[in-house]
Amino acid sequence: MHASRGTQKRSVGLGLALLSAFAFGGSGVAAKPLIEAGLDPLHVVWLRVAGAALIMLPVAWRHRNLVRERPALLAGFGLFAVAGVQAFYFASISRIPVGVALLVEYLAPALVLGWVRFVQRRPVTRAAALGVVLAVGGLACVVEVWAGLSFDVLGLLLALGAACCQVGYFVLSDHGGKVGRSGDGREGKGGDGRSVEPPPPLGVIAYGLIVGALVLTVVARPWGMDWSLLGGTAGMNGTGVPAWVLLGWIVLMATVLAYGTGVVSVRMLSPQVAGVVACLEAVIATVLAWVLLGEHLSAPQLIGGFVVLTGAFIAQSSAPKPPSGPVAAGAGAAAAAAEGELSAGRASH
Repeated sequence: MHASRGTQKRSVGLGLALLSAFAFGGSGVAAKPLIEAGLDPLHVVWLRVAGAALIMLPVAWRHRNLVRERPALLAGFGLFAVAGVQAFYFASISRIPVGVALLVEYLAPALVLGWVRFVQRRPVTRAAALGVVLAVGGLACVVEVWAGLSFDVLGLLLALGAACCQVGYFVLSDHGGKVGRSGDGREGKGGDGRSVEPPPPLGVIAYGLIVGALVLTVVARPWGMDWSLLGGTAGMNGTGVPAWVLLGWIVLMATVLAYGTGVVSVRMLSPQVAGVVACLEAVIATVLAWVLLGEHLSAPQLIGGFVVLTGAFIAQSSAPKPPSGPVAAGAGAAAAAAEGELSAGRASH
C-alpha cells in the first residue's frame, strides 16, 4: 500500500518537475526578443519577478502569518532562489559566453548532491551520482561549451554564484517541506501540543517573489526603463509579436507556474533528483529556440540532449537510501530522520 502510494507520488512529482523545467525553459525564448527590441536584460528580469509578485499578492495576504512564523525562510528564498539566480546569471553573461555561464549554473545538481552528502550527511546512491555526471556532461554538449573558452575569472565566479543560489532554491524548497517534522519523521508538535505543519509552498513562493522584486528594484533601477517598448512588437524569427504577450508568458508561465510546480516537485521528490530533472531546462530552452527563433541544433547538441535525458531518468528511477547511522544535529538531522518516509513515499534552475 505504502509502496504503491509512494510510486504514484514520485510519478506526480516527476511530472511537476518536467512541467517546471518546460516553463523555466521557455523564459529565454520569450525574453530574447524583448532584449533585442531594446529592453535591458536586468529590466526584463525585474518585470518578470515584479509582475509575478503582483499576481501573487492575494496569496501572500492569505498566508501573511508566514512573515511572523518563517521570516528567515522567506528572506532566503527571495534572496537566493529568486533574485540571486537571476542577478548573478545576467551579470555573468555580460562577461562570458551564455553557453558557458549556463553550464556553470547547472552545476547546481552536483552541488546539491555534495550538500546532501557532506553537509546533511545523508547517503546518496551511485545511480544518482551517475545521473548527475551524465546530465552535466550532456549539458556541456547541449551548450557546446568548447565554442567559447575565452572568459575571465570574474565571469566564472558570477556564474558559480548563480549555481550556488540555485542550490539554495532546491535546499530551501526541500527544507520548507520538512519543517515541523520531529526527529522520528512524524509531524512535530508546537509549544501548545498542536501539530506543526510545513509552510504552504505557494505562500513561500509569493513572499519569495516579493522579496526578490524588492532586491532587484535596487539592482535594476526600473525607473530608467523605456516603458514605451512594452507597447510595441518584438521580432520572433521574422514574426512580430506584441511585447506584452511575451512579457505575459514570462510572468505567468516562466515564473508563477515554473516556481510553483518546481517547489512542489522538490517536496515530492528530493532536492538532488529534482535538481537533475531541472537540467532539462537547458534542453527545452534549446529546442524551443530551434522551433521559435530559428536557432538550429547541431549533432553534438542533439547527442547531449539525449545524454541529459538519460541522466535525469537514471537519477529519478533510483530512490535515495535511508540513513544507517548517526547524522548531523539540527535541520540536517531532522531531514535525514525523515529519509525513511522519503524512500517509501517521496522519491532538480
